[in-house]
Amino acid sequence: MGSFSLMHWVIVLLVVMLLFGGGRISGLMGDVAKGIKSFKKGMADDEDEATSAKPATRIEGHRVPEQDAPSATEEKTKA
Repeated sequence: MGSFSLMHWVIVLLVVMLLFGGGRISGLMGDVAKGIKSFKKGMADDEDEATSAKPATRIEGHRVPEQDAPSATEEKTKA
């Protein structure tokens, strides 16, 4: 009672074919296939970008020199 027999599925398929027609169903399935292909391509592109990106490295205890301050060698050459 809970599941349909093969004959029920055949009747449902015939009704769907009569309502929508064969051309519309095949066009719809083609659009679904294009959507799946573009989704897979987008996922592959995201993976390529993620693997090609370099991870940021951080050195603990290292002081970054300021851009505007003159270095020690520049001060010695000026004097």
